[in-house]
Amino acid sequence: MRIVSLQPSVSVILHHLSQQDLLVACTRYCLDVVPELRTRNLPLVHDAWTTTTDELTALKPDLVIASVPYRQESLAAILKAGFPVLALAPHSLADIYSDIRLIGSVVDARDEAEDVIASMQSAIAEVSSMVASTGPRPRVYCEEWGKPLIHSQYWVKELVEAAGGEIIGSPGAVTEAEVIAAADPDVVVMAWCGAGMRVPLERTVEKRRWHHLHAVRERRVFCITEELLNTPAPTLIGGLHALASVIHPQIFGHMQSEQMRCIDFEAEQSKLV
Repeated sequence: MRIVSLQPSVSVILHHLSQQDLLVACTRYCLDVVPELRTRNLPLVHDAWTTTTDELTALKPDLVIASVPYRQESLAAILKAGFPVLALAPHSLADIYSDIRLIGSVVDARDEAEDVIASMQSAIAEVSSMVASTGPRPRVYCEEWGKPLIHSQYWVKELVEAAGGEIIGSPGAVTEAEVIAAADPDVVVMAWCGAGMRVPLERTVEKRRWHHLHAVRERRVFCITEELLNTPAPTLIGGLHALASVIHPQIFGHMQSEQMRCIDFEAEQSKLV
């Protein structure tokens, strides 16, 4: 089978199923989350938002797999051109498990899919059990985009709760800086799509006039690289561990990694000197 992946989550799932060799093309973003693909020098295509039928024609794929976010117009054009398309639109962890099973059935890796799901569920259950009796849950604001402000997806809410926190706001909804300021979260997490570790935490707090927030005063404003929270795939377990480390550092501080950073006003000021 010749598969074209139009989203990193698809490539991650195939990698965890040990079926990445079926890929005949992927997006440049896939190379960031599955570095092993770089050695194959695969043709790179646009993602599910901007892909065109022209770049797929030369590849002659047996299946094109897309996942959110995507444009229906792009997928409709691919279908019209005669390419089989599997379009995934997960909302929750349960949906992600279903997608892993679906891809596993398509590539004849059903047992591997069940193993991946079981591993994810076990990791979540382990973290949940460790915070079961920690007392009051810190209130957490998670942001997927900054202009406009958009709350992280529902599966992030599930991960925050598993990590012993209480999410602020409605997952996936647009909000305002003033609304978040009024909620006064204990922890702020920013994982902007496409920004990686480049979210300007210090400048963002300045522009939003958030200095009075409890999270800011306690230096609990964090950037977590987007691939750990925005990619609906097994990489979310890394996101779970990152969330746990910032929500309950006394328990999970050892889980902090290079894929996250804390606000640092002193460092920002030193750049201006």
